[in-house]
Amino acid sequence: MVAALAASGTERGYPASIGSPAYRRAAGEWVVHRLGAEVDQVAACVGTKEFVATTPQWMKLRRPDRDTILYPAISYPTYEMGAILAGLRPVPVPTDDHWRMRLDAIDPADADRALLLWVNSPGNPAGQLDDLGAAATWGRERGIPVFSDECYAEFTWDGPPRSILQAGSPGVVAVHSLSKRSNLAGVRAGFYAGDGELVTYLSEVRKHVGMMVPGPVQAAAVVALSDQAHVEAQRELYRARLERFAKILEAVGVSVELPAGGFYLWARAGGPPGADPVAAAAAAWALTDRLAADGGVLVSPGEFYGQAGAGHIRVAMVAPMESLELVASRLGV
Repeated sequence: MVAALAASGTERGYPASIGSPAYRRAAGEWVVHRLGAEVDQVAACVGTKEFVATTPQWMKLRRPDRDTILYPAISYPTYEMGAILAGLRPVPVPTDDHWRMRLDAIDPADADRALLLWVNSPGNPAGQLDDLGAAATWGRERGIPVFSDECYAEFTWDGPPRSILQAGSPGVVAVHSLSKRSNLAGVRAGFYAGDGELVTYLSEVRKHVGMMVPGPVQAAAVVALSDQAHVEAQRELYRARLERFAKILEAVGVSVELPAGGFYLWARAGGPPGADPVAAAAAAWALTDRLAADGGVLVSPGEFYGQAGAGHIRVAMVAPMESLELVASRLGV
């Protein structure tokens, strides 16, 4: 990948915003071979965070009569922020006891105003697996596009990777990234695929604001998407870290379950479910402080991911095993 990045010879010209034919072909073939799905259209994006943050404003241009973005109540903050930046209504969708979205809890009045629904599975921060087929059906029945952020699909622990595209392309767009799959967050390479009309519309709008994946990055991405061995190696690293740090947390009195997907531990900091939210949030901040002061490790209080997450912490398993062992020794485990 690094060799392709350095020797593509594409750095002097403007790349196509939609992505080179080789980039789009590699992405489409990966979807077929790894996810077992077909796509109508594929286009490049500069990583997926910019896609998540900017898509609401482009969709508003498409449907100016609608003003609402639906997203999981426990989730990556950029779903909400994308709506805010576009001057739209961010409306969180409640989750169940296992952090899965409750589509039946969406107010029909909000659905009538919805530009799109975001789903994220495996989810950040809780690692849940949502029913993506049910989300696709819900959106199609109401004429609401469903955008599925699937950047952790390769790190699905309970069964094979899932994609909303397995339910067909009409009305849905899947969003994928090389940041997690190939440990290439620094090059900013991703793609979106699905409904031909939606992908074509977005690619036409995005090219006017310079949303272009650099040519050398596209060359490296083609190599990354064409190889699975490095992904399997990365899976083993994340799985080992998750298992080890779960034991470290349990040894210091923090109960945690391994996620169904993703590489985060989502741990309750104290108190039972339904405890006073102020007290729960205080417990999470206290645990965050304790782990930083005593273990030298930085974790995130759960309220960063929505008020329903108060009382939890999120631990990202992105440090090498030797660093985890250092934390364990500092905590006296």
